[in-house]
Amino acid sequence: MDTLPPSAPSPSAEAGCHAGRETMQAAARAAGKTEAMDRLMADYPRGPHDQPQSMCPAFGSLRVGLRMRRVATILSGSACCVYGLTFTSHFYGAKRSVGYVPFNSETLVTGKLFEDIREAVIATAKPEDYDAVVVTNLCVPTASGVPLDLLPRQINGVRIIGIDVPGFGVPTHAEAKDVLTGAMLRYARQEAEQGPVARPRSLVEGRAVTLIGELFPADPVAIGQLLAPMGLAAGAQAPCREWRDLYAALDGVAVAALHPFYTASVREFVAAGRPVVGSGPVGVEGTAAWMEAIGRAAEVPEAMRDAARQAVLPAIRAQLEKNAIAARITVSGYEGSELLVARLLIEAGAEVPYVGTACPRTEWSAADAEWLNAHGCHVQFRASLEQDIAAMKEAKPDLALGTTPLVQKAKEMGWPALYFTNMVSARPLFGIMGAGSMAGIVAAQTRGRERFARMVGFFEGVGSADRAGYGFRDKPEDPPGFRERMRKLRAARAKAEEAVGS
Repeated sequence: MDTLPPSAPSPSAEAGCHAGRETMQAAARAAGKTEAMDRLMADYPRGPHDQPQSMCPAFGSLRVGLRMRRVATILSGSACCVYGLTFTSHFYGAKRSVGYVPFNSETLVTGKLFEDIREAVIATAKPEDYDAVVVTNLCVPTASGVPLDLLPRQINGVRIIGIDVPGFGVPTHAEAKDVLTGAMLRYARQEAEQGPVARPRSLVEGRAVTLIGELFPADPVAIGQLLAPMGLAAGAQAPCREWRDLYAALDGVAVAALHPFYTASVREFVAAGRPVVGSGPVGVEGTAAWMEAIGRAAEVPEAMRDAARQAVLPAIRAQLEKNAIAARITVSGYEGSELLVARLLIEAGAEVPYVGTACPRTEWSAADAEWLNAHGCHVQFRASLEQDIAAMKEAKPDLALGTTPLVQKAKEMGWPALYFTNMVSARPLFGIMGAGSMAGIVAAQTRGRERFARMVGFFEGVGSADRAGYGFRDKPEDPPGFRERMRKLRAARAKAEEAVGS
């Protein structure tokens, strides 16, 4: 195996990602990872912050692998990183083990780590258990140039997928989902190009539209209802739940980039000759525009496209009118669906002055950004937490949708707020079901604004600075002579220990 040249800025196993983004990137390039780093930089352009402001990006790719049947996952990284990733994954419902190849500075630099990974892959790749084994380099192995591309392409018929997902190369965990999904789609596409492949277990009969993004379970059903009048069906979703599903995803007549940051995945669909459509069917205007774009991409006759829209738009309009929202709302998050949620809220009657997303601007989010700007909403791509908080303070919303630290800040100020990932992403968004999904939760939260204000007044100053804790009406004071007694006690203990050591 190639090792780092003596002049390369090699981060130690202990330094990890604390070495800094520039140092880690320089080390990765010096260790032979220039092509991989260039691809990451092109697919996932940087934002204003040096490191991800959400959880470790590799959680995204790890989550994709753990949700697939007959796919094993092996991590190569610092022990603390692997512990945090596996803990978070199991917290979010993973029910299988994660493989781990430990290392130290010696095995990292001499190349023994690669040999250890290779041995682990060979031991894991059992065709009776797995269709694929995913090996993920975290920050330190990537920066040290551990060459996963030298692993066998397959072992006993089990596919081997090696990916680099460093925190200094992938800005968000949402985009890390794309790293693995794109790598799997590329492998599956090359298999299909070489000859017949296994029939997908849940193959949709007829002309299907592939859906990109991790969706609420009811959303594919709602999309299927919109597509049916055009002679289309909701097909496979990427990320997929089984290797065979990748073939079905690549076989769609069109691809809906509902989550627009899957850059590597879109590249594979384009290579397979599939047209890709951005945005999603939210509200009346969003649904009409999306159905027209999908119909054109799938070469549906104009008369059929018009009839399909007329069949569903009145019902969506009625739902929006029935569930009207009269509130000022700011939206921010890192899931990639923030612009679609903002569109839906505006069509339901809400005022949305700001939407921030940690994901980058892409071709597939352009239509949503343009629509939102035209409706008085500022769209901030690659938004930092500081930008989101500043926008919230300026807007003074009736409700703030955002990340955990933003929600915390909003509640400290007495404003109702909801965690976007757990409370908003966990609701239907598209079609008729999506049109009425937000009104109830917005109404329930905004009604509590006066209660939030009372709570802020009641707890004013408690739990901060030198008033942290409970049970004090005034600033806590040390008992008389306390500090001097403790000083003498420490000195006596140190003297006793010194005497024992002599």
